[in-house]
Amino acid sequence: MGKTQYNQNLRKIIRVCSKVGEHEIYKICFVGVCLILSTLLFGTYRVTDFMIFIILVMSWDLLYGCMGRLSFGHYLYFGAGAYGAGLFIKYISANPLTAILSGIIIAAILAMILGILTVRATGACFSMINAAFNRVGWFIVLSPLRWLTAGEDGFGIFPARLGVIDFDLPEFRFWFILGSLLIVLWLLRTLISSPYGLVVRSIKENETRVQFLGYNTFKYKWITFVIACTIAGFSGALNALNYGYVNPNSVDIHANVGVVFACLLGGAGHFYGAIIGGFVYMLISNYLPLYFSRWELFLGLTLLLIVFRFRLGILGTIQTWWGNLVTTNPQRMITESHPMTGED
Repeated sequence: MGKTQYNQNLRKIIRVCSKVGEHEIYKICFVGVCLILSTLLFGTYRVTDFMIFIILVMSWDLLYGCMGRLSFGHYLYFGAGAYGAGLFIKYISANPLTAILSGIIIAAILAMILGILTVRATGACFSMINAAFNRVGWFIVLSPLRWLTAGEDGFGIFPARLGVIDFDLPEFRFWFILGSLLIVLWLLRTLISSPYGLVVRSIKENETRVQFLGYNTFKYKWITFVIACTIAGFSGALNALNYGYVNPNSVDIHANVGVVFACLLGGAGHFYGAIIGGFVYMLISNYLPLYFSRWELFLGLTLLLIVFRFRLGILGTIQTWWGNLVTTNPQRMITESHPMTGED
């Protein structure tokens, strides 16, 4: 009986993955082509930096857009991944792949421990608890562990070359991080399209009803929290290897504002919206300060516009407009083909 149930579950997983693959593969490839073409305008180095931030935004979108939990402490796990990878290279081994794995594991373990407490909270409490943990992490890196992390000065890292794997080459970093982004996107889309993802989205809509149906919502919330924070740690490890440098800015609590803004700008709950929002936010934060010293004012005005006029973000608004256009045109064609004559 146990073996039969296992085979049934395995078939379901394969069926879900195949279904998602059929519908999403072209979209994911399109994202990859767009990012490659964007290097012609913005350069390989900047787009590489953009993609790392986009991975972070997608991980936050899993928490907020899919599970309905607003976190102001996501950069804690980004920093855990960065310091995990950096300290591994500095003190243990210069192997970049094992360093990335080390950063992922540290972020995952930290999320497992803190998630036991944080996912029990909801609303503003969830946001503030995560922000508090983020602040504590920043303080620990800056002061108590100064002997290990070099405090506010940070430290440089020098990953070794492993055959074709050479993080000293900007071109390799670009292709490696592009592949990582597309894999993360596919995994998140597969996860959220599965029966597991349906439960997570249901928790966002009405957790009480999900509990009434017999689901252990704490387990689903904890697992989703760990997955999101682990992906954030992965982006932090990539960021450390991309810059070859780690400092307390990787754990800066104020940087969470950019992640929140990017997700809302693109459209929460889509992942593709997180990609659009992350890219647009990085363009704004990198280029607007060159021409406008008070560029944060523009972000504030944009946020007000999103809240009061375009609550679905860029992608959600486009989808709504397109849906209205598609549904309106056929009706107009029918009306023109069969005008009302007033006769029975």
